[in-house]
Amino acid sequence: MRRALGAVLAAVTGVALLTGCGLRDLRDDKAVDPAAPSALPSFETKAPVPPGKPLDAQAKVQPVPAPDPSDPNAVARAWLATAYGYDTAYDNGPQDANLRALPYLTEEQAKAERDYRPGAGSGSEWATWAEHKAWMTLAITEDDDDQGPGGTAGASFRTFYVDGKAHGRDGWTGPGPRLTAVVKLTLAGPAGWKVAGITVTPAATPPSAVPSSSSSPAASSPSPSPSTTAR
Repeated sequence: MRRALGAVLAAVTGVALLTGCGLRDLRDDKAVDPAAPSALPSFETKAPVPPGKPLDAQAKVQPVPAPDPSDPNAVARAWLATAYGYDTAYDNGPQDANLRALPYLTEEQAKAERDYRPGAGSGSEWATWAEHKAWMTLAITEDDDDQGPGGTAGASFRTFYVDGKAHGRDGWTGPGPRLTAVVKLTLAGPAGWKVAGITVTPAATPPSAVPSSSSSPAASSPSPSPSTTAR
């Protein structure tokens, strides 16, 4: 999976780090054919998605250990684990998890995320998860052969593979978020490293990843391992 995802990322050129409107990326799950007439700008006003319910003791969101702010890898992992750590029994859309990840963002990006108002509809994948009231567990793996942009004394880039699994409260299981993420971090003084932007390449779901309901999922605890973080 690493090499396949790496190849997809390498093939994507001219993709800017997402800034200015929060860290929006594949979580706006709307595939559009650029050649189709429907790809033209639309001025239809969409009702904003209402915020989800506050998490309580019944929520299945996996706890994320507080990262060392002096370690950009740890901060990037914590942001990914939180921002993709959905529980659709509580979250009305990906933005609810994005807001839980605000502590890992720069002030500028945190403000943009707070100001962002997503339109109604989070895509068919989210609808499937919500139907089963699913939550996510994630494997987050750093690219061992990172070919991303180089860093400086105050900026750092890290590439990660995210492979998620959805667990329904009704016993259903299926694929969760799957992507390659290039995370830009900046050194924010005494606060340490903060996420300043992210470029995401969604991974194609293989035919073998057909949703399964053969077994009831078991909640997993977050792993402190540098190669895996549960969400």
